[in-house]
Order: sequence, then C-alpha cells, then structure tokens
Amino acid sequence: MRHAIITAGTKGLGRKMTETMLKAGYAVTVNYRSDIEAVRERQQDWLDYEDRIQFVQGDVQNKEDLNRLADEGLKRFGRIDVLLLNAGPYIFERKALADYEDSEWHEMINGNLNAAFYLLKKVIPVMRSQQFGRVVTYGFQGADHSPGWLFRAAFAASKAGLASLTKSLAIEEAPNGITANMVCPGEILDEMKESSISYSRSQPDEKTPVGRSGTGEDIARTVMFLLDEKADMITGSVIEVTGGLDVLHKHRS
Repeated sequence: MRHAIITAGTKGLGRKMTETMLKAGYAVTVNYRSDIEAVRERQQDWLDYEDRIQFVQGDVQNKEDLNRLADEGLKRFGRIDVLLLNAGPYIFERKALADYEDSEWHEMINGNLNAAFYLLKKVIPVMRSQQFGRVVTYGFQGADHSPGWLFRAAFAASKAGLASLTKSLAIEEAPNGITANMVCPGEILDEMKESSISYSRSQPDEKTPVGRSGTGEDIARTVMFLLDEKADMITGSVIEVTGGLDVLHKHRS
C-alpha cells in the first residue's frame, strides 16, 4: 500500500486531493495547522478509510512540526511514497515589496520554500531506500518563467524559487526512482477548490478559454497521473492546469 504525506489536506484543494488518494487506495498522513473542526468533519467524511488515514497538527513554517509530520507518517505506515506540498501561505492584501513587514516576507519564504527543504530532507532518504518516490509541489500560473506579479512579490519569489528547487531535485534523484514535478493551478476560487468538473461545466466562465472554471478535481486528476508508477518519464516538469489562461499572456490580478 502506497503512503502519501500531504500538507494542508483538510480544506480546499488539499481536501479534494486527500479524498482522491484515499479512494485510490493510498494511506494518507494529513497535516493541518489549527482548524480542529475541519479535522472532525473530515474524520466523519472519511470514516470508511480510518485505517488508512491519520491527521498530524503542525505549522509548515515550523521545522520541528515538519520533522514530526514526516516521522509520524513513517512510524504509522512504514514507508513514504508521496510528498504533496499542498500548503502555500499567501498574503491577500495587495502591497508593494517595500511595504512588506519583515515577518510577512519570512512567512512567505518559510511556508512556501523553506518548508519544502525541511520536508524533503526527511523524506528523500526514505524514498531512496525504497527506490521509489513521487514529489509534487504547487506553483502559480506562469511560475516556471519567473514572472513579476504586481503586489504579490514575496509569494511569487517563493514559488519561483520552488519551481527551480523542484527541477533540481528531479535531476538529482532521477537515478533513485524519484520524480519531482510542479503543478500550477489557474484561477480556482472559493468553493471551486473542493468542487467537481461536472459542476464546473454547469457554471460558464467567459474568462477561461475552455469555458469553465478549474476545480479541485482537475488538480487531483493531474496529480494522480504524476503519482502513477509508470509516470517516471515525467519529472522536472511544471504543468499548467489553467484551461488555457496561461497562454493568454494576461496580467494576473
């Protein structure tokens, strides 16, 4: 039985991803930061999978919490096949770089980039010993090309750095049966993060070339393809899941 560790796996895109992996037969160690009510709801939602799931509290900005997450996952399930870096701290207030507080800058770098480093330090040795592993990170539309993003400089910098880290990891670990890829969602807002493709098709979206919004199901389907044992030829890739938005060359808001 394959075992996946996912950060921020109780809500939004993370909830849809966790649910998809459970249905596919994975054991899943789910990180959450503080919303115990969401954990209780997911425990009821996923009662049929209680023998294959555990919830571990922790802040992705905290190295000790990340180490404990990996340790608890390995202790419970005996292996680590997948690391899905779903958590991505974000500052919703639009502000210029010079107006950021030091703490806000560090929150973006720690939560989006340093967290990857600390978790990878823990899980890569395990994956090497198995000669198998799948690492999936999340970026933003266009992250592969290091674009400027007006009033989102700290987040953009952290994710562009994560794209480079993902590619470097892919090269280094290819001989060990480990792949590393980044998935970049398009505009998936609010309830659409936990929604289905069929529901999205009933809600026309004129902004997106395919005519509908992206959903959590779109992201989950993409990730599950990358996790497959036969998907080893895809590594070091940055995959846009935007419905065509990424080829419009329109400036993000």
